[in-house]
Amino acid sequence: METLVAEVHALLGPHVDWKQVLLTAMVPLFLLAFAIEFAVMRRQQRIQGFEWRDILTNLGLGGSYQIFETIAHLLVTGAAVIWIYQFRLFDIPVNAWTILPIFFGVEFCYYWFHRGSHRIRWFWSAHVVHHSSERMNMTTAMRQSLLYSITGWWLFFMPLVLLGVHPAAVFFLYGVNLTYQYFVHTESVGKLHPFIEYWFNTPSHHRVHHGKNPQYIDKNYGGVLICFDRWFGTFEPEEEAVVYGIPKQIHSHNILTLNFHEFLDMWRDVLRPGPLWQRLKHLWAPPEYERPETVVKGQPTTTP
Repeated sequence: METLVAEVHALLGPHVDWKQVLLTAMVPLFLLAFAIEFAVMRRQQRIQGFEWRDILTNLGLGGSYQIFETIAHLLVTGAAVIWIYQFRLFDIPVNAWTILPIFFGVEFCYYWFHRGSHRIRWFWSAHVVHHSSERMNMTTAMRQSLLYSITGWWLFFMPLVLLGVHPAAVFFLYGVNLTYQYFVHTESVGKLHPFIEYWFNTPSHHRVHHGKNPQYIDKNYGGVLICFDRWFGTFEPEEEAVVYGIPKQIHSHNILTLNFHEFLDMWRDVLRPGPLWQRLKHLWAPPEYERPETVVKGQPTTTP
């Protein structure tokens, strides 16, 4: 193991994103799982969720995300988190006794990152890419944004780093979280045993998360676990058929359009004339936020 770590450091330098290392290593398994999923769904004559142009778009988005995320970590993120780590309160080892509590902490941080990515437009401008498909299959999990490092996903995990968990461990366990999530992006699996459905994020729970049905929007944020959603009031069971996509659906297979459409729309809203405070609020308010309007001398305008 130490030899493998040394070889990775020799290849990528001192700031290795172990999340991306794990996800890249898992690509063959991801593609094999997708092939099995497709075979199962074709046998059941349920291939309406598979559209090859959409699947190729998913693969393109996943590949571009992997490349950009790795470059961003090598140039900026890796150095930033190591700098933050020097201000840690403790030195928490990673061993058989601590690995599960640390993973639970990573899952807790992920829940708030994911919830923030839906309720804060700055973060939604990146996460919207993942929700923009109107179909659900395992390649939908690869539908990721170039903007994640720019908008700052990693900031949500810094409490663990400041507490004393090494960034390499935090990022690797986050990679484990994302690896698990790949397999819940499917319609080939129904509801599982009630115990599993109660504690873990399952395909049923995650289908709800991708729905634009009114009762499904902004629900089921968990990665591996679903208990935080139950405890914090964001859980919704799968009942009616899920309609996939986003409220303001974008119909495009262009990777640049999918990556930047919401980010650019957000800045257009910020730059529209009006009180500065309300203009800036487009950055941190929910995606559906609109400025209140009143009528002044017969002309609609925003109010402070």
